[in-house]
Amino acid sequence: MMVLATEVAFAILSSLLLLNALLPEPFLWAVFVLAGAQAGLFALQRPALEALLPQLVERDDLTAAGALSMLRGTFGMLLGPAIGGVLIVVVGLPATFGVDAVSFAASLVALALMRASPPPIGAERPSLRGVLDGLAFARSRSELIGTYVVDMVAMFFGMPQALFPAMAETIGGASVLGLLYSAPALGALAATATSGWTSHVRRHGLAVILAATVWGLAIVGFGLAGGPILAVAMLAVAGGADAISGIFRQSIWNHTVPNPLRGRLASIEMISYSSGPLLGNAESGVVAGILSVPVSVVSGGVLCVIGCVLCGVLLPAFRAYDARDVKLAAAATGGEETDA
Repeated sequence: MMVLATEVAFAILSSLLLLNALLPEPFLWAVFVLAGAQAGLFALQRPALEALLPQLVERDDLTAAGALSMLRGTFGMLLGPAIGGVLIVVVGLPATFGVDAVSFAASLVALALMRASPPPIGAERPSLRGVLDGLAFARSRSELIGTYVVDMVAMFFGMPQALFPAMAETIGGASVLGLLYSAPALGALAATATSGWTSHVRRHGLAVILAATVWGLAIVGFGLAGGPILAVAMLAVAGGADAISGIFRQSIWNHTVPNPLRGRLASIEMISYSSGPLLGNAESGVVAGILSVPVSVVSGGVLCVIGCVLCGVLLPAFRAYDARDVKLAAAATGGEETDA
């Protein structure tokens, strides 16, 4: 119900953007307000979608399902802006908003055809106490803490996206900037499209640490790149490593979090992977202003690698997390894997 309700709201907001664009003098403040409302709706819908996935597939298929979910998101990041840009040029901005609003008909029909997912056994009504219970559970599981900390370290120190325009000036100019922005998504697409091997990996915690370390090393390579080809290649490697990390982080979440807590924990996860890039862009900009752009990028990548290594040392339970142990514990107790 939450997913359907927020999807209806998204369609309404897109329609309002269309109406504003049709005005003789569109209101700029309306664009900001509606965009902010869309961001708020996304914060409501995403946890509900994350909580729904484990109820739709078998537990043995959760890693593969996570990879498919990552592939879907990557396609959206690649094709969405490109299609929008083409439509703006071909049919104009108001018509583009109209296409966006009409496109929600497909998702609304698909959601309406789905069977309602019953609440998990033991689920409680939303409350402040429920949020606190979710936070307490997250603190009690070192494997969950590990996923949050490693992702925050990687994004805070190794997210130099705000510096892409400045980097582009030194390696080819404006023509390179678009490639820099699209390279991580292209790398993520390649990684998720070839991610069948991830279903055979059992040391998910170690996989997250290694993938985040590769991200940091690739960012160092990006900062040292003297030309556009190497810079784009390094960002593609970084994007692929981030996608692999995301697949295994999602698998740990799906195998560890009890069904009644999935929505609350998905909200915590969303804070983790949405705030990290914002803070990382701010950090890279501050360091670049004090020192220089290349130093900011390279030092951030180095600190990311150091932080990932420290996470592996200081969180041994996370590093040793093995999906096979969780399944064996569940089989022995006759309960959910999350009981381990």
